[in-house]
Amino acid sequence: MANDDRRDDPRNDRPKDRPDDRSEARPSGRPNDPPNDRPNDRPNDGPNDRQWLGREGEARAARHLERRGYRIVDRNVRVDRVEIDLIASRGATLVFVEVKSRRRTSAGGGHGLAAEAVDPRKQQRLRRGARAWLAAHPQQARRASRCRFDVVTCLLEGRGAPRSAGAGGTGAAPDAPQPTRWSIEHWQAAF
Repeated sequence: MANDDRRDDPRNDRPKDRPDDRSEARPSGRPNDPPNDRPNDRPNDGPNDRQWLGREGEARAARHLERRGYRIVDRNVRVDRVEIDLIASRGATLVFVEVKSRRRTSAGGGHGLAAEAVDPRKQQRLRRGARAWLAAHPQQARRASRCRFDVVTCLLEGRGAPRSAGAGGTGAAPDAPQPTRWSIEHWQAAF
């Protein structure tokens, strides 16, 4: 009876010489997606994707802060079940930064709406995460005479490049340029 159960198990239908799906390397980076031969034509990897928008916004926020004299201490920190987007320092001030990236729509929306997304509940979580980070990094805590919580809002204006790669693999279609512009605001001591 046990042999019959094993025969009915779909995992046993796999040929023995074929690697397990979970271990097979695939260019798309996701285990069960079909192989993708064109690296610039990956779905969910461009200006139309929320994860891309968040990563790009955080990178632009970090550059924005660095140009203004901040030193990035850490990025995308997970501590006490809280993610802190950026931790920066300037002088003796340690700054915990929440980055909010949005796409400006024709219906409006701007920096204020993005900053308002850091509601009291999120503020409380960020404070808890900052305390946990400081406890885990006592040297940084001793060096900082002051801690602050900032919000950096990053708005992408324009549609951005389409998902598929155009000529030259730039991500933009050759006959349809898609202008984009980022608008960044830094809200110091936001909460």
